[in-house]
Amino acid sequence: MAGMLYLVPTPIGNLGDISIRCRQTLEEADFIAAEDTRVTLKLMNHLGLKKSLVSYYEHNKASKGNVILDRILAGETCALVSDAGSPAISDPGEDLVKLCAEAGVTVCAIPGPCAVITALSISGQSTGRFCFEGFLSTAKKSRREHLESLVDETRTMIFYEAPHKLLTTLQDMASVFGSERPVSLCRELTKLHEEVIRTTLGGAIALYTQQPPKGEFVLVIAGAPEQVHDLPTADDAAVRVAELVEEGMSRKDAIKQTAKELNLPKNVVYDAALQAEEE
Repeated sequence: MAGMLYLVPTPIGNLGDISIRCRQTLEEADFIAAEDTRVTLKLMNHLGLKKSLVSYYEHNKASKGNVILDRILAGETCALVSDAGSPAISDPGEDLVKLCAEAGVTVCAIPGPCAVITALSISGQSTGRFCFEGFLSTAKKSRREHLESLVDETRTMIFYEAPHKLLTTLQDMASVFGSERPVSLCRELTKLHEEVIRTTLGGAIALYTQQPPKGEFVLVIAGAPEQVHDLPTADDAAVRVAELVEEGMSRKDAIKQTAKELNLPKNVVYDAALQAEEE
Protein backbone atom coordinates (compact mmCIF):
# COMPACT_ATOMS: atom_id res chain seq x y z
CA MET A 1 0.00 0.00 0.00
CA ALA A 2 1.34 3.43 -0.98
CA GLY A 3 2.41 5.86 1.70
CA MET A 4 1.71 9.60 1.74
CA LEU A 5 3.43 12.89 1.10
CA TYR A 6 2.97 15.55 3.77
CA LEU A 7 3.83 19.19 3.04
CA VAL A 8 5.09 20.58 6.33
CA PRO A 9 5.56 24.37 6.60
CA THR A 10 8.48 25.52 8.71
CA PRO A 11 9.03 28.87 10.49
CA ILE A 12 10.02 31.80 8.26
CA GLY A 13 12.08 33.34 11.06
CA ASN A 14 10.71 32.54 14.50
CA LEU A 15 11.12 28.91 15.58
CA GLY A 16 8.19 29.40 17.95
CA ASP A 17 5.86 29.37 14.94
CA ILE A 18 6.17 25.60 14.43
CA SER A 19 2.78 24.08 15.22
CA ILE A 20 2.00 21.01 17.30
CA ARG A 21 0.62 19.26 14.21
CA CYS A 22 3.75 20.06 12.17
CA ARG A 23 5.96 18.66 14.91
CA GLN A 24 3.83 15.55 15.17
CA THR A 25 3.92 15.00 11.39
CA LEU A 26 7.71 15.32 11.31
CA GLU A 27 8.01 12.89 14.23
CA GLU A 28 5.75 10.27 12.64
CA ALA A 29 7.12 10.46 9.08
CA ASP A 30 9.38 7.65 7.88
CA PHE A 31 11.74 10.17 6.33
CA ILE A 32 12.02 13.89 5.60
CA ALA A 33 12.82 15.43 2.21
CA ALA A 34 14.57 18.74 2.87
CA GLU A 35 15.62 21.64 0.64
CA ASP A 36 18.77 22.05 2.74
CA THR A 37 19.45 19.27 5.24
CA ARG A 38 21.69 21.57 7.31
CA VAL A 39 18.86 24.06 7.84
CA THR A 40 16.37 21.29 8.60
CA LEU A 41 18.79 19.64 11.03
CA LYS A 42 18.80 22.83 13.13
CA LEU A 43 15.00 22.72 13.29
CA MET A 44 15.03 19.01 14.18
CA ASN A 45 17.54 19.65 16.97
CA HIS A 46 15.32 22.47 18.26
CA LEU A 47 12.38 20.04 18.32
CA GLY A 48 14.46 17.23 19.81
CA LEU A 49 13.75 14.91 16.87
CA LYS A 50 15.99 12.51 14.98
CA LYS A 51 14.91 11.47 11.49
CA SER A 52 16.38 10.28 8.21
CA LEU A 53 16.90 13.33 5.98
CA VAL A 54 16.97 13.22 2.18
CA SER A 55 18.25 16.17 0.18
CA TYR A 56 15.71 17.50 -2.35
CA TYR A 57 16.34 20.88 -3.97
CA GLU A 58 16.26 22.68 -7.33
CA HIS A 59 19.39 21.13 -8.81
CA ASN A 60 18.76 17.50 -7.85
CA LYS A 61 14.95 17.34 -8.06
CA ALA A 62 15.00 15.55 -11.43
CA SER A 63 16.94 12.60 -10.02
CA LYS A 64 15.78 12.61 -6.38
CA GLY A 65 12.08 13.10 -7.14
CA ASN A 66 11.61 9.59 -8.51
CA VAL A 67 13.69 8.09 -5.68
CA ILE A 68 11.40 9.74 -3.12
CA LEU A 69 8.30 8.70 -5.05
CA ASP A 70 9.45 5.08 -5.18
CA ARG A 71 9.85 5.03 -1.41
CA ILE A 72 6.36 6.48 -0.94
CA LEU A 73 4.88 3.94 -3.38
CA ALA A 74 6.60 1.23 -1.34
CA GLY A 75 4.59 2.34 1.68
CA GLU A 76 6.74 4.96 3.40
CA THR A 77 5.47 8.36 4.57
CA CYS A 78 7.49 11.40 3.53
CA ALA A 79 7.40 14.85 5.09
CA LEU A 80 8.56 17.55 2.65
CA VAL A 81 10.03 20.76 4.08
CA SER A 82 11.63 23.82 2.55
CA ASP A 83 14.17 26.07 4.26
CA ALA A 84 11.35 28.33 5.43
CA GLY A 85 7.63 28.62 4.84
CA SER A 86 5.24 26.39 2.95
CA PRO A 87 6.76 23.79 0.58
CA ALA A 88 5.78 23.93 -3.11
CA ILE A 89 5.24 27.72 -3.06
CA SER A 90 7.97 29.23 -5.29
CA ASP A 91 9.84 26.07 -4.39
CA PRO A 92 11.00 22.81 -6.08
CA GLY A 93 8.48 20.91 -3.95
CA GLU A 94 5.97 21.83 -6.65
CA ASP A 95 7.53 19.18 -8.90
CA LEU A 96 7.40 16.48 -6.24
CA VAL A 97 3.71 17.21 -5.64
CA LYS A 98 3.07 16.83 -9.38
CA LEU A 99 4.93 13.50 -9.45
CA CYS A 100 2.90 12.19 -6.53
CA ALA A 101 -0.38 13.46 -7.97
CA GLU A 102 0.32 11.74 -11.30
CA ALA A 103 1.13 8.50 -9.46
CA GLY A 104 -2.07 8.64 -7.42
CA VAL A 105 -0.26 9.28 -4.13
CA THR A 106 -2.20 11.20 -1.49
CA VAL A 107 -0.70 14.63 -0.74
CA CYS A 108 -1.64 16.36 2.50
CA ALA A 109 -0.73 20.01 3.20
CA ILE A 110 -0.39 21.10 6.83
CA PRO A 111 -1.34 24.78 7.30
CA GLY A 112 1.38 27.05 8.61
CA PRO A 113 3.82 29.89 7.96
CA CYS A 114 3.87 31.47 4.50
CA ALA A 115 5.71 34.72 3.76
CA VAL A 116 3.27 35.69 0.97
CA ILE A 117 0.22 35.78 3.22
CA THR A 118 2.10 37.16 6.22
CA ALA A 119 3.37 40.12 4.17
CA LEU A 120 0.04 40.77 2.45
CA SER A 121 -1.86 40.82 5.74
CA ILE A 122 0.32 43.58 7.24
CA SER A 123 1.07 45.50 4.04
CA GLY A 124 -1.80 47.94 4.23
CA GLN A 125 -2.54 47.20 0.55
CA SER A 126 -5.78 45.80 -0.82
CA THR A 127 -6.12 42.11 0.11
CA GLY A 128 -9.36 41.26 -1.70
CA ARG A 129 -7.63 40.16 -4.91
CA PHE A 130 -3.90 39.55 -5.32
CA CYS A 131 -1.37 37.65 -7.40
CA PHE A 132 1.92 36.10 -6.32
CA GLU A 133 4.75 36.60 -8.82
CA GLY A 134 7.59 34.97 -6.86
CA PHE A 135 11.19 35.88 -7.69
CA LEU A 136 11.95 37.92 -10.81
CA SER A 137 14.55 36.60 -13.22
CA THR A 138 18.14 37.73 -12.78
CA ALA A 139 18.30 38.27 -16.57
CA LYS A 140 17.46 41.91 -17.31
CA LYS A 141 15.45 41.17 -20.47
CA SER A 142 13.33 38.46 -18.82
CA ARG A 143 12.81 40.57 -15.72
CA ARG A 144 11.66 43.52 -17.82
CA GLU A 145 9.29 41.35 -19.88
CA HIS A 146 7.80 39.90 -16.68
CA LEU A 147 7.12 43.35 -15.26
CA GLU A 148 5.74 44.72 -18.53
CA SER A 149 3.26 41.84 -18.66
CA LEU A 150 1.87 43.20 -15.37
CA VAL A 151 1.58 46.86 -16.34
CA ASP A 152 -2.25 46.69 -16.46
CA GLU A 153 -2.62 44.26 -13.53
CA THR A 154 -5.21 45.68 -11.14
CA ARG A 155 -4.72 43.12 -8.37
CA THR A 156 -2.20 43.64 -5.57
CA MET A 157 1.12 42.08 -6.67
CA ILE A 158 3.52 40.22 -4.37
CA PHE A 159 7.19 39.51 -5.13
CA TYR A 160 10.08 37.92 -3.24
CA GLU A 161 13.46 39.64 -3.45
CA ALA A 162 16.96 39.26 -2.03
CA PRO A 163 18.72 42.34 -0.58
CA HIS A 164 21.55 42.44 -3.15
CA LYS A 165 19.04 42.66 -6.02
CA LEU A 166 16.47 44.90 -4.35
CA LEU A 167 17.56 48.31 -5.67
CA THR A 168 17.79 47.13 -9.29
CA THR A 169 14.37 45.50 -9.01
CA LEU A 170 12.82 48.65 -7.55
CA GLN A 171 14.31 50.75 -10.36
CA ASP A 172 12.91 48.39 -13.01
CA MET A 173 9.52 48.41 -11.31
CA ALA A 174 9.45 52.21 -11.16
CA SER A 175 10.25 52.48 -14.86
CA VAL A 176 7.36 50.12 -15.71
CA PHE A 177 4.73 50.94 -13.05
CA GLY A 178 5.70 54.55 -12.33
CA SER A 179 7.61 55.97 -9.37
CA GLU A 180 4.38 56.95 -7.55
CA ARG A 181 3.03 53.37 -7.36
CA PRO A 182 2.51 52.44 -3.67
CA VAL A 183 4.67 49.61 -2.31
CA SER A 184 5.01 47.93 1.07
CA LEU A 185 8.48 46.50 1.71
CA CYS A 186 8.17 43.72 4.30
CA ARG A 187 11.57 42.81 5.69
CA GLU A 188 12.77 40.03 8.00
CA LEU A 189 9.23 38.79 8.67
CA THR A 190 8.67 37.24 12.15
CA LYS A 191 12.32 37.90 13.07
CA LEU A 192 13.75 40.27 15.67
CA HIS A 193 14.20 43.13 13.18
CA GLU A 194 10.88 42.73 11.33
CA GLU A 195 10.00 45.93 9.51
CA VAL A 196 7.32 47.16 7.10
CA ILE A 197 8.05 50.28 5.06
CA ARG A 198 4.99 51.70 3.31
CA THR A 199 6.02 54.15 0.63
CA THR A 200 6.16 54.50 -3.17
CA LEU A 201 8.57 52.86 -5.59
CA GLY A 202 10.32 56.22 -5.94
CA GLY A 203 10.49 56.63 -2.17
CA ALA A 204 11.91 53.12 -1.75
CA ILE A 205 14.59 53.81 -4.36
CA ALA A 206 15.60 57.00 -2.56
CA LEU A 207 15.75 55.17 0.78
CA TYR A 208 17.85 52.25 -0.39
CA THR A 209 20.15 54.43 -2.44
CA GLN A 210 21.18 56.04 0.85
CA GLN A 211 21.34 52.87 2.93
CA PRO A 212 22.05 49.30 1.76
CA PRO A 213 19.08 46.94 2.22
CA LYS A 214 19.47 44.08 4.68
CA GLY A 215 17.47 40.87 5.06
CA GLU A 216 15.01 39.06 2.83
CA PHE A 217 12.19 41.14 1.37
CA VAL A 218 8.59 40.58 0.33
CA LEU A 219 7.37 43.41 -1.91
CA VAL A 220 3.64 44.10 -1.92
CA ILE A 221 2.75 46.49 -4.74
CA ALA A 222 -0.57 48.17 -5.40
CA GLY A 223 -2.25 47.14 -8.63
CA ALA A 224 -2.93 49.54 -11.48
CA PRO A 225 -6.00 51.77 -11.06
CA GLU A 226 -9.15 50.35 -12.61
CA GLN A 227 -9.79 51.87 -16.03
CA VAL A 228 -13.16 53.60 -16.30
CA HIS A 229 -14.55 53.19 -19.79
CA ASP A 230 -17.28 55.53 -20.98
CA LEU A 231 -20.35 53.70 -22.21
CA PRO A 232 -21.08 54.14 -25.92
CA THR A 233 -23.84 56.66 -26.71
CA ALA A 234 -26.44 56.88 -29.47
CA ASP A 235 -24.26 59.50 -31.16
CA ASP A 236 -21.34 57.03 -31.15
CA ALA A 237 -23.59 54.44 -32.78
CA ALA A 238 -24.77 56.86 -35.47
CA VAL A 239 -21.20 57.89 -36.31
CA ARG A 240 -20.05 54.27 -36.56
CA VAL A 241 -22.96 53.29 -38.83
CA ALA A 242 -22.14 56.23 -41.11
CA GLU A 243 -18.48 55.17 -41.25
CA LEU A 244 -19.34 51.60 -42.22
CA VAL A 245 -21.84 52.70 -44.88
CA GLU A 246 -19.21 55.04 -46.33
CA GLU A 247 -16.81 52.08 -46.50
CA GLY A 248 -19.35 50.26 -48.68
CA MET A 249 -21.33 48.22 -46.19
CA SER A 250 -25.13 48.07 -46.50
CA ARG A 251 -27.14 50.05 -43.96
CA LYS A 252 -28.62 46.87 -42.51
CA ASP A 253 -25.22 45.21 -42.08
CA ALA A 254 -23.70 48.43 -40.72
CA ILE A 255 -26.36 48.58 -37.99
CA LYS A 256 -25.78 44.92 -37.13
CA GLN A 257 -21.98 45.36 -37.02
CA THR A 258 -22.23 48.53 -34.91
CA ALA A 259 -24.55 46.87 -32.41
CA LYS A 260 -22.02 44.06 -32.02
CA GLU A 261 -18.99 46.35 -31.71
CA LEU A 262 -20.58 48.71 -29.18
CA ASN A 263 -22.59 46.04 -27.38
CA LEU A 264 -25.83 47.95 -27.95
CA PRO A 265 -29.31 46.67 -28.89
CA LYS A 266 -29.91 46.77 -32.66
CA ASN A 267 -33.06 48.84 -32.23
CA VAL A 268 -31.08 51.53 -30.36
CA VAL A 269 -28.49 51.65 -33.16
CA TYR A 270 -31.24 51.72 -35.81
CA ASP A 271 -33.04 54.62 -34.12
CA ALA A 272 -29.77 56.54 -33.70
CA ALA A 273 -28.83 56.06 -37.38
CA LEU A 274 -32.34 57.03 -38.54
CA GLN A 275 -32.36 60.18 -36.43
CA ALA A 276 -28.91 61.17 -37.75
CA GLU A 277 -30.12 60.80 -41.32
CA GLU A 278 -33.14 63.01 -40.66
CA GLU A 279 -31.07 65.81 -39.14
